[in-house]
Amino acid sequence: MSKQMELRLTGSGGQGLILGGIILAEAAIMDGKNAIQSQSYGPEARGGASKAEVIISNEEIDFPKVQTADLLLSLTQVACDKYVDLIGQEGLLLVDSSVTVPENTNAGEVIQIPILETASEVIGKPMVANIIAIGAINALLNIVSKESLEAAVLNRVPKGTEELNKSALAEGYKLGVRR
Repeated sequence: MSKQMELRLTGSGGQGLILGGIILAEAAIMDGKNAIQSQSYGPEARGGASKAEVIISNEEIDFPKVQTADLLLSLTQVACDKYVDLIGQEGLLLVDSSVTVPENTNAGEVIQIPILETASEVIGKPMVANIIAIGAINALLNIVSKESLEAAVLNRVPKGTEELNKSALAEGYKLGVRR
């Protein structure tokens, strides 16, 4: 990993992306890295555009907000349209396969994967899309260890859903590794 990685996770309120950001930051801290996580919702909260930001660094983090995203995840069209301009020219735009990527994006690379479909069809629980997404992100970028990411997931998910979330994380890794 380069010395600092700036991630922006976007979708609609209720998709669990803020929890996803918290889990990524916690996994980075378990790995001995520095991490900052912040979030914002649109005025509608559930159903409106939501954004979680995570900065992970091997060094001190001197500014707490993502300035130029190295990775932008968008699970919804509204979120992609709203935040796509905030990705760097070297950045990775990771979108759900239901999202149409604007032609004028300046992302260095665009990857579309079926995150929401995998949550619904393969796992059978749409609410684990966030865990699938962070598994795919880590498979693509290798920003935290697999062990720390799994431990952070298990620390944060509701009791009784551990196996479900481990399965979701594994599916996310599979989606990210196929690239």
